[in-house]
Amino acid sequence: MIETSKVDLKLSNKSIFVFDIDGVIRDVSGSYRRALADTVEHFIKNLTNLDYRPTPEEIDDLKAEGIWNNDWEASQEMITRYLHRLGKKIPIAYEEIVNFFQSRYRGLNSDWSDGYIATEPLIATAAYFQELTIAGIGWGFFSGATRASASYVLQRLAIDLPILIAMEDAAGKPDPTGLLLATKQIEQKQGGLAKTIVYVGDTVADMLTVVKARDFDPSYQYVAVGVIPPHVSQDLRDRYASLLKENGADLVLNSVLELTPQLNLLQSSVS
Repeated sequence: MIETSKVDLKLSNKSIFVFDIDGVIRDVSGSYRRALADTVEHFIKNLTNLDYRPTPEEIDDLKAEGIWNNDWEASQEMITRYLHRLGKKIPIAYEEIVNFFQSRYRGLNSDWSDGYIATEPLIATAAYFQELTIAGIGWGFFSGATRASASYVLQRLAIDLPILIAMEDAAGKPDPTGLLLATKQIEQKQGGLAKTIVYVGDTVADMLTVVKARDFDPSYQYVAVGVIPPHVSQDLRDRYASLLKENGADLVLNSVLELTPQLNLLQSSVS
């Protein structure tokens, strides 16, 4: 467990867990992030005849700005910035970027079997969510991924009829609307109002979503739980944890599986 700040909270059936998906439920370092790097590399080569592929650290630095949760937009921004450094302004249709990205991420087969998505390792397990249900904790998902992509991974976890707010359903993070929509649906399913919303994510945008939610709807107690995504190397994990904490994380864990119904966040601070 990474160093945390203290949170006055004991998990109970008055708590709701809402999860991001990419980097939390599934490892996207070889899929979404690979497709992002492929896309930037492809367009830079076509436009300038130069070889450039963003590193994982460069992608992290962009996402640390807190507004590039959408990987299509992040691809476009990285291309634009590279061209700017060269003193060039070359318009690129956003649709072209999306189409190329999807050709790598989903592949060309209708069942996505040749896409990067088919190789994504799972981080969470079906048993993990069963444990939450047994403990009386309501749970669901708020993800910037498309509904089709998010549903693909949830089906692999054998989660039927999940509560899911996806890209098509709400404004992108850090806008908190999607988090609160998921919360309301979970409350309806549980048949009661929640006291605490625990949002679990792996990016600055995820943490800022919670920060903004506190102002948007102060009727809940909020806990921002950051997890270190798998692509972050061991020597950079403390730096990544600090970045999440600087942007609102109350607790930072190495994996979503560490966030259990038995965890007392008040006593989970580790120096």
